[in-house]
Amino acid sequence: MGLTLATAFTLVLGACSPKDEAPAASTSTPAQSYATVAKEGKGFTVGAMMSANTVYVMFDPQCPHCGHLWQASVPLQSKVKFVWVPVSFINAKSAPQGAALLMASNPAEAMTAHETSILAGQGGMSASASVPSEIEDAIKKNTTLFNSMRVESVPYVLAKNQNTGQVVANAGAMDTAGLAAFLGLN
Repeated sequence: MGLTLATAFTLVLGACSPKDEAPAASTSTPAQSYATVAKEGKGFTVGAMMSANTVYVMFDPQCPHCGHLWQASVPLQSKVKFVWVPVSFINAKSAPQGAALLMASNPAEAMTAHETSILAGQGGMSASASVPSEIEDAIKKNTTLFNSMRVESVPYVLAKNQNTGQVVANAGAMDTAGLAAFLGLN
């Protein structure tokens, strides 16, 4: 069964937003946000660990668009180091699932299984509601950081484009080709 053009367009541009009010436009530049997330964000790293290019992805574990971005990023993980930074605003499962991903012995494997479940409409991985306080605090700090940047939706990607050297930001999912172009990999 093929995707209609409208469905494909929605998947490429899709994103999850907080249910509350939409934040005002960000006053920080992508470069400032990149530096702040690099310094203060807590996430798990996958991909080319020795890569000089680090891509930060702020995501809510309950966001299906984040699942699509995860799948799109997998073919690029041999070229780029990704740091996935969980935030929590969609529902009560977000923080415990984010904690489980942060604590996983193999985050890439756990994230793949989790996002497969999310995209299949099965709710994602099971996660204990009992989260160690330091991990819970890290997710709260990530969420506060996300909100302080006045970002409107997840996934939120911050990276240095390899062709231009410019720090770039994108709110929403992309397919693999779009993500590669955004990162300057082609």
